[in-house]
Amino acid sequence: MNKAILIGRLTRDPEVRYTQSGTAVCTFTLAVDRRFARKDANDGQPTADFIPIVVWSKLAEICGNNLVKGRRISVEGRIQVRSYDAQDGTKRYVTEIVASEVEFLDSKGAAPQAGGFGAPAPAPAAPSDGFGPSIPDEEIPF
Repeated sequence: MNKAILIGRLTRDPEVRYTQSGTAVCTFTLAVDRRFARKDANDGQPTADFIPIVVWSKLAEICGNNLVKGRRISVEGRIQVRSYDAQDGTKRYVTEIVASEVEFLDSKGAAPQAGGFGAPAPAPAAPSDGFGPSIPDEEIPF
């Protein structure tokens, strides 16, 4: 069985494109907290994984029209590994989630909660939503 369920925040606004046949495809990256801090980190701060998400068809258009950086969502789908040949002739592999369901977990106009990704967090207080500390925009690798 190949099934993935993730909850996190968008690291940037989604990008919607259309195939030659007119099918919508939306891509974005989801920042998902890990429950435990990395052992090799000196500061003991929790870390996050940045997971690429791909959404197709009508759901892609809905995501493109309603999601923005910082929105908290849940994604259900399957893990897909694909490969392509880069311009330098090397083979590259991409692992991503192909979403079949996307649920918006906060309202469209609501600012991200303190302690969530993309929102400033108060000084070292415990996160309010249970998903770890805030990561400043400058530290998100995109």
